Order: sequence, then C-alpha cells, then structure tokens
Amino acid sequence: MAGRDKQTNLDVIKMLVLDVDGVLTDGTIVVDSQGGESKFFNARDCHGIRMWRRAGLEVAFLSGRKSGPTKQQAEKLSADYCLEDCHDKLASLRELSKLSGISLGQIAYVGDDLPDLPVIRNVGFGVAVANAVDEVRRAADYITTNKGGEGAVREIIEHILKQTGAWDELMKRYLADSPQNQGNNG
Repeated sequence: MAGRDKQTNLDVIKMLVLDVDGVLTDGTIVVDSQGGESKFFNARDCHGIRMWRRAGLEVAFLSGRKSGPTKQQAEKLSADYCLEDCHDKLASLRELSKLSGISLGQIAYVGDDLPDLPVIRNVGFGVAVANAVDEVRRAADYITTNKGGEGAVREIIEHILKQTGAWDELMKRYLADSPQNQGNNG
C-alpha cells in the first residue's frame, strides 16, 4: 500500500532501520515494581530479520528510548547497529549513514510516530506500520497492512525481498528437503 507518491527502486536498499516501540513491539512497555522492563517481540518479525541478514543486508534498531530488552533483542538477532536514546532520529540516522557507508537513499526505515517523521521523509524507502499516526502514514512510501508488533516488520521484509528477487533464493533453504524437490510422491 502506498503513502506518498514516490517511486523507489528497492534494489538499491542495503539497510533496514527499525524503530522499536510501536514497530518491533506493539508499543506496550511493562515495568515491574523494581523498575525492570519487559517488551513483547513478534517471532515472525524476528525470523524475518534473520532472513534479511541471510540475504546479506544490514539491519539497525533506532530508538528514542534506552532499554535493556531492546539491546538484548538486537544482540540476539545479530543487528549490525543498535542506537538508543536518540532524541533527534534524523541526526542519529545521518551519523549511522556515515559510520556504515550506506547513503540515506539506500536505507529503508520503518516507523510509527512523530519522531520518525523526519527520518521517513529523508530515506530511500519510508515505511509506516498500519497503526502509525496519520502524519507518518501520509509521508510513507509504503504502509503495512499489519500493525506494529504484529508482523509489520516481517511484511516489509518480505515485500522488499520479493521485489528485489532475493526471496526465492532464501526460500530454497525451507524447500530443500521437501518430497516435491526429491522426486518422491509420499
């Protein structure tokens, strides 16, 4: 689904940058009586990130908050970068671009709220999750059908990988031992 009227060649995308709260999670933050924090991450989103990495592409988390669960999840998923406590996300993304050698035009960014708006407007492919605020949806190149924390990240990963032809190669791993590929009928 399209937001703004811009054609993007997805073949140039080399990095996926993800907001965390509201994109990788549904935005719920659970704080216990001792101040410990919990977040819920979608398993399909996580597997999608692993597929993205297997395709040889980079991934970064970019969050306005500092959070133990975010850092742990980034490490588990072998994210290339985990930027937290970013109050000016566009400035942080520009620093990431310099550090990684990947231009803003080669970055896809997924966001949901107003702090994500400047980033979405300045990357090669800006994505809003289905439940993003109106301003973010209007600025996006693509709006997911899934909400943040409910498969939106996996959806955009599949969309990009299918559009660039990388999906079929990744699927070979899952189809390798199927009876159809071995010539067996049962």
